[in-house]
Amino acid sequence: MISFAILKKSPLFSGIETTDIQSMLGCLAAVEKKYDKNELILHQGELVDAMGLVVSGRVHIVKDDFWGNRTILSDVTPAQMFAESFACAKNQELTVSVLAVEPTTVLFLDIRRILNTCSSACVFHTRLIRNLLSVLAEKNLILTGKIDHITKRTTREKLLSYLSAESVKAGSPTFQIPFNRQQLAEYLAVDRSAMSQELSKLQKEDYLTYEKNLFHLKEPFSQ
Repeated sequence: MISFAILKKSPLFSGIETTDIQSMLGCLAAVEKKYDKNELILHQGELVDAMGLVVSGRVHIVKDDFWGNRTILSDVTPAQMFAESFACAKNQELTVSVLAVEPTTVLFLDIRRILNTCSSACVFHTRLIRNLLSVLAEKNLILTGKIDHITKRTTREKLLSYLSAESVKAGSPTFQIPFNRQQLAEYLAVDRSAMSQELSKLQKEDYLTYEKNLFHLKEPFSQ
């Protein structure tokens, strides 16, 4: 059964009442699917015409190179979406894959039903398009932030850039990150062993403390 409480939290349905969301799902040809942990939801090279909205669980947008090296591009949690850019672009094959990192439920929405006025003249259609544009703009800003992290020259600089941004986002020097060590290395495009060594050095040098995915940045914070 679809969780309308989660859909109401999605930026796609911002400003739209739950009862109206329920009636809109038919217009958007909504289909709910469930996936097991480590199951691929979408494969690189596929053509898609529907975007996914995570109802429960968590997914990673990943890119694998020819030799099997994986980079995590983004982490997608409940009420967030994925594949909307590819679904909007006609005949654009996926250059990434979408992986369920835990048991996950996804609601797929036909992007063509959003971009074109529905036959029932849904009163919230314009709002839906505005919301989709806002999501695309926000995703672009997030990608710009990631580029800022991974273009740093050293593993230490990449770590500090990422952790600083996460602290700012949390509004606190103490925060949790959504990645384990392997996933963090894949996200920052660094070697896991080198990254773990750098984290240990940063802790010894009193830059930060950490326990699993819980971090605390210390002040004064200078390199």
